[in-house]
Amino acid sequence: MELFPEYERKTLVSPLADRMRPGNWKAFTGQEHLVGIGLPLRELMESGSRLSFILWGPPGTGKTTLARIASRFTGSEFFEISAVNAGVADIRKIVEGAKLSWKSKNKETILFIDEIHRFNKAQQDAVLPHIENGTIRLIGSTTENPSFEVIPALRSRCQTFRLEPLERSQIRDILDRALRDSEKGLGKSSLPIDEMALNLIVSFANGDARQALNVLEAAYDVVFFRKGKQVDLKTVEGIIHKTAILYDKKGTEHYDHASAFQKSLRGSDADAAIYWLAKMIAGGEGPSFIIRRLLVTAAEDVGNADPNAFILVQAVALAVEKLGFPEARIPLAQAVIYVAQAPKDNSAIVAIDQALDDIQKKGLSYPVPVHLKDTHYKDAKPKHGFGVDYKYPHDQNSEGQEYLPKQLKNRKYVPISRH
Repeated sequence: MELFPEYERKTLVSPLADRMRPGNWKAFTGQEHLVGIGLPLRELMESGSRLSFILWGPPGTGKTTLARIASRFTGSEFFEISAVNAGVADIRKIVEGAKLSWKSKNKETILFIDEIHRFNKAQQDAVLPHIENGTIRLIGSTTENPSFEVIPALRSRCQTFRLEPLERSQIRDILDRALRDSEKGLGKSSLPIDEMALNLIVSFANGDARQALNVLEAAYDVVFFRKGKQVDLKTVEGIIHKTAILYDKKGTEHYDHASAFQKSLRGSDADAAIYWLAKMIAGGEGPSFIIRRLLVTAAEDVGNADPNAFILVQAVALAVEKLGFPEARIPLAQAVIYVAQAPKDNSAIVAIDQALDDIQKKGLSYPVPVHLKDTHYKDAKPKHGFGVDYKYPHDQNSEGQEYLPKQLKNRKYVPISRH
């Protein structure tokens, strides 16, 4: 017997996020850049194309839903596994089932591998021959950059499509639909929800529809248990506890945030640099990684326009080591503001990269000219003539001294100083 008959669920085990999963384009929200009318991914799915593809994007943005919609268009057998708890043995069973399905029912098979980046190389290799010979069609989903986490041989057989976090308005539409839906959602509930509570859920979700629906369902569960009359802001705050932080220091987010941080420093936007610093600190990023980014920027982008920037970051590194968090946030912020606001000069990286390019790519690698060779041993000058024509810079007759190999005479690496 239901404790609260006014709150009926479709099943006892299926969470709201799963019940509300769209089954067609009409109900699907977001990713218009991929599945808008006339766009390639949508047309590939609707045409029944046998293209294998990988869906890359943050959690709760529609990857699994798109895979299931694709299977409906093709009328294929659909097998779904998670790389978290599946292995090569599971793949073999599905392959055998796919062969049997084709032989007995003339039906093709789609294998959907959720979190495909969690498969190791051997597991990913196990899928390859079956995609190659057409036994299965693969759809993979991943929250990590496939360029780093999926083997090249598998990537070459799949098209990659990038999904974006949902907009707040889209999250709100999904929540409103769940609140109205009497069959699969919360539409039969007579409980209202406070507008501020709903707005907090939207904000907390950070573009993740699953997260939003999970919080909404939990809030309704709590209020029903308390026999309350409204889902209010306090209830939602109690479930959330703290602001969500979209930051995975071991994954793609780690590098994306570092990139945004360093580009903000380079672009002299101190406000943006402080924001990305705060995001990394809140996400648990280690101070040594942040210091390395600051040191690189102080040398690469500030350079000789203000050499004190590099010295300051080194001093801050020592202070951070002695202080630890939370106090370390203060000198880190000091260094970030200084580096962001400092004048910029990238001549150091330009010069060294041009010289390396000449040597490593263009083959302009020449021996040291005789007059510049070491003379600090007995036979250097008298026997080999090393250093004979060297002009000591402090002497009056030192003008015209060449220091580059003669083949690179007048070669310029260092830009004319702008300071």
